[in-house]
Amino acid sequence: MLRILRKSVFGLAVLLGLFSAAPPAAAAYPDRPVHWLIGFSPGGPVDIVARIMAQWLSERLGQQFIVENRTGSGGNIAAAAAINAPPDGYTLLFVAPNNAISTSLYKKLPFDFLRDTTPVASIMQLTNMLVVSNAFPPKSVKEFIDYCNANPGKISYASSGNGTSVHMSAELFKVMTKCDMVHVPYRGSAIAFPDIISNKVQLIFDNLPSAMEQVKGGNVRALGVTSPQRWPSVPDVPAIAETVPGFESVGFYGISAPKGTPPEVIEILNKAVGEALKDPKLVAKLAETGGIPKPMTPAEFGKLVADETAKWRKVVEFAGVSVD
Repeated sequence: MLRILRKSVFGLAVLLGLFSAAPPAAAAYPDRPVHWLIGFSPGGPVDIVARIMAQWLSERLGQQFIVENRTGSGGNIAAAAAINAPPDGYTLLFVAPNNAISTSLYKKLPFDFLRDTTPVASIMQLTNMLVVSNAFPPKSVKEFIDYCNANPGKISYASSGNGTSVHMSAELFKVMTKCDMVHVPYRGSAIAFPDIISNKVQLIFDNLPSAMEQVKGGNVRALGVTSPQRWPSVPDVPAIAETVPGFESVGFYGISAPKGTPPEVIEILNKAVGEALKDPKLVAKLAETGGIPKPMTPAEFGKLVADETAKWRKVVEFAGVSVD
């Protein structure tokens, strides 16, 4: 009996030791700063929205959410860095259409985005906007198409990098209008605008937040939005689809984490983002960027990214573009 009792006490001690050695419960997350990687330059639309959300999450969760700009390769440098980080919830990735597009556009990516990431939360939906230099003659989408077709290869368009929705919106436009334009990629739209303003490059299909900032400042002129209908925050700007039936390029912003991130951490982050998107002050800030809040469960956001990946694969193949 004594021997059995000793074994029981020993077993209990081992069990208690295992519990004491176990990592802290996910309920303690986060207990140190969280690094949120974004693939584009400071001042651009992704950066603007990331910093709005990061400030809210920092205040709500009690730890700093640090936005890190890892520019280059159409956002793939940031994606690779996030994917290779420890799956502990302390490195996150800002997800946008470029991640869905890159899967088929880039032929030699060192990762599979859908396989190697875990969806966390959707933030918002937004459109792109076609804006042109004030020195560029066309005043409407129809005039632009006519001018472009009369001057093949003489018009250049900027993008925030290969594989971004800014790039692929223009490629889709080229395919559907037979407009011959030259692509000039930058490391972010904020870097591109000085050349557009000076008419070194004539136009960009930029994300609405930064495009509208330049339009409101009188630096460029808006010709159309890439959503199938007019966008609520800019009702006076026509949809390109009004002139080019079937044209559509609507984007999304969200968060993903490295594969293997604990589901408890994902749940905490998803719940926090959902709460943020109910905060009138934060929603008002997103509205200023032209975005529409779009809360989703992790599974719903994962399906959205998968569906967008399949959609853009068709566009990439149809346009015949690729990046080695």
